[in-house]
Order: sequence, then C-alpha cells, then structure tokens
Amino acid sequence: MADELLDALEQETAPSPSAAVIWMHGLGADGYDFVDVPPLLGLPPALAVRFVFPHAPMQPVTINGGMVMRAWYDVRHDTGARREDEAGVRRSQERVEELIAREKARGVPASRLVLAGFSQGGAMALQTGLRHAERLAGILALSCFLPLADRVGAEASPANRDVPIFLAHGTYDPVIPLARARQALETLTGLGYPVEWHEYPMPHSVCDEEIRDIGAWLTQRLARPPGQSLT
Repeated sequence: MADELLDALEQETAPSPSAAVIWMHGLGADGYDFVDVPPLLGLPPALAVRFVFPHAPMQPVTINGGMVMRAWYDVRHDTGARREDEAGVRRSQERVEELIAREKARGVPASRLVLAGFSQGGAMALQTGLRHAERLAGILALSCFLPLADRVGAEASPANRDVPIFLAHGTYDPVIPLARARQALETLTGLGYPVEWHEYPMPHSVCDEEIRDIGAWLTQRLARPPGQSLT
C-alpha cells in the first residue's frame, strides 16, 4: 500500500454529506484545478455531497524532459507513442483506494461514491473504478483514455461490471486525440459497460455545456432512495 494518504482539498455542498465525489486533476495541475466546479453543477440543495480534490504526488515526467511535477504516473514515448508507466498507474490506484477507504470510514458507502477525473485523473478514475471490489455510484472520466486497456477484461471487478460511466471528450483536443477516447469507448462498451458518451467542440478542457451535463448525471447517480425528496 501507499506510504501515506494524499493531501486533498474538500468542499461540502451541504452539512453531513451522504455522498462523495473523489475528483482527480490532470498532469501538472493540482487539486485546486476543479474546486470552483461544484457550485456550477446545479445539484439539488438537499443533496449533500463531499467533493474531494486530491493532489497527485510530485515526480519526474519523461515526456516533459524529466521535469518534476504533480503526476499520477510517468508518461514515456515508446516507439513514437505515449505510454503510461504501469507500475506508476498501479501505485496511484492504491492511493485512490485509500481515499475511498477514508470516505467509507466517514460514513459514505461505496454505493454513494463517484470516482471522477480529468485527463490523467480521468484515466485513474477508470483504472481504479473498474477494479474496485465494491459497487460504486459511477465513474466520471473527462478528456482521457483507458489505461492498461488490454488488462481490463481480466482485472475488472464483478461488482462494477455494470457501473454507470460518463465519458466525455473535446473534438479539438490536441493532447489526447479524440480517436483515443473513442477507442476507450469501444473497449468499454465491448465489455458491456453502460457508457454515456459526450463530445464537445473544445480543446483539452471543460466547457459550460459539459458542466451542466455532469451536474445532471451526478444528480441521477447520487439521488436519495425513492421516497426521500432532493428539493
């Protein structure tokens, strides 16, 4: 297991959260990258959600000349293609699992927890969520790809074989080509996962329409049981 729990920022939409979203940033960013998003999602006032924005560890990144920055894993150029460092991916998976365990200890069951992320963070949301031993509320993966895609079929957790997935990408993304995201979509749907796919006319970023769609999706995933109002 990882040596220590990752530092993280937290934001609660209402007192005594009954649900949580662990939202991971992209390469070179930090937990502050999405802290302004929760108020924009339009979640029902009575839906109390704790948003957790962890900071990835500092480490050298090969494709950036070995520069030290916040990264969930190293990225190399192998035979002209970007390749994620498998050992690094799995180390960060352990760290995300520890964040999930903390939410459970604070009273949020896995069934009320969403793993979310952008770019590298989205890749980690997929990596961890598809393999988590307990059923999650959903996986939100933005402007990313499916890491270790050839291992998913063998390593996927039976508990999350039908976990709802929100997969979104910009049509003008110069960092992670749209084709790579569509490849992830094909792999996931081929394995039977229910994927809600969105494309937006944007580069490697988020847009207002996407934020509205995310808010609607999160409301569906985290709504209280029948008979309990969210208004």
